[in-house]
Amino acid sequence: MSETKQTPESQYDDHRVPLIRAARLGAAALVLTTLLLGALWTSVDGMPGLWGVLVGAGVGGGFLLMTVLSVLVTSGQSPSTTAAVVLGSWLLKLVVLLVVLFVLRDLDFYSRRALFATVVVAIVAVTGSETWGIVRSRTTYVS
Repeated sequence: MSETKQTPESQYDDHRVPLIRAARLGAAALVLTTLLLGALWTSVDGMPGLWGVLVGAGVGGGFLLMTVLSVLVTSGQSPSTTAAVVLGSWLLKLVVLLVVLFVLRDLDFYSRRALFATVVVAIVAVTGSETWGIVRSRTTYVS
């Protein structure tokens, strides 16, 4: 059996490389943000602060990472299929967000301040790191 060895130049021909890099950096940013804000809000509000951070990280960062993953999964499909999957995932995430907010509305086990701050910071951190990953990826534009 002969194996095809990938040359350093051929790695730039894979159009999924920027998406994979964006997903990795976005996930790393989300983990780092969750750990730092978890420590901060736990010291400020105790366990409700930690719960607020965990829920906020899931809502803010998780939803952004799901978009990158849906584009990555459909990267070999037609543009219309990718667009349909992305639109469908956005609608699903909107429904999930409304359900989560409806369920959390009357509960008091979490800190609302920690939840809000984490959603904002997670969105900025994950979006920024994903953008950085895509912009800094080396790809072939013309072959």
